[in-house]
Amino acid sequence: MRTEDFDYELPLEYIAQTPAEPRDSSRLMILERDSDQIRHDVFSNLGRYLKPGDLLVINRTRVIPARFYGFKLPSKGKVEVLLLRQLNETTWECLVGGKGMREGVKLQIEHGPQAQITAVLEGAKRQISFAEPIEAYYAEAGHTPLPPYIHNPNIDPERYQTVYSKIPGSAAAPTAGMHFTEGLIRSLKNEGIGFAEITLHVGLDTFAPVTEKDPLTHKIHTEWCQLDQSTADQINQARQQGGRIIAVGTTSVRTLESAASQSRDRLVRPFSGQTGLYILPGYTFRGIDGMITNFHLPRSTLIMLVSAFAGREKILHTYEVAKAEHYRFYSFGDAMLIL
Repeated sequence: MRTEDFDYELPLEYIAQTPAEPRDSSRLMILERDSDQIRHDVFSNLGRYLKPGDLLVINRTRVIPARFYGFKLPSKGKVEVLLLRQLNETTWECLVGGKGMREGVKLQIEHGPQAQITAVLEGAKRQISFAEPIEAYYAEAGHTPLPPYIHNPNIDPERYQTVYSKIPGSAAAPTAGMHFTEGLIRSLKNEGIGFAEITLHVGLDTFAPVTEKDPLTHKIHTEWCQLDQSTADQINQARQQGGRIIAVGTTSVRTLESAASQSRDRLVRPFSGQTGLYILPGYTFRGIDGMITNFHLPRSTLIMLVSAFAGREKILHTYEVAKAEHYRFYSFGDAMLIL
């Protein structure tokens, strides 16, 4: 297995720059793993491919306005800080842009507190301690960290959230969930489709391409996730009654598989903490029966994950079909249901 095995060509015009309006008007490709059948529809018709008793597992995380601008003290050199992971009340792991970002450098956040680099981590990552909790400055100084391939500066920040987002903590959105509207959720519930909630705070490493030639040597990122007892009970009951567990997004997949890995049967156990689960072809899935996902970047851990579930050649073929059918790719793009 090589990283280049998960590569594909994508012209820039296929990368969606704006979200679909309304949300559930995005296109939906349906891939049936057993038959290799591919169908095309719109997301609002998702219920056609589900059945009463199925359970959709959604990630209720909310993207924080994690990008801040500032300058070094006393030189006034420009700095950009992107919050990645909170370590304690005032200390964060961050991505930092700017020159001379050494340990001990002091910063002034525009419209925010002073801060200091307390540790140099790998690459552009730094540990930063703020003089006071940065959360108090989200509204005044924070900016929504849209992915770098989105070049439209006029996106409503709320469109980079799911309609069911509740718990702040992500540096990026769980984008498969952005196709749902409140009306579609009500409709699916009326049809007997269940919804269960987990939380995984998404880090930017999720979207980073694997640079190593051998993906097995790639250091997978860790993300904090939680699946509580009531959700575990809901999932196990649905499965015991013959319902399918369908993860909405790769973040829900990682959480469910982290929870299922604690048991020898297919039961899901409560789980809370960091997960470093790295899903590659050859992985045995225990927590899911299907997934809803977007079309992912080449050479990313995400395309490797969906390849593990559906097969690498099958996924690369569906991506070529998606291009031929002019599907839209990446965060604001269209969706795929894999069953």
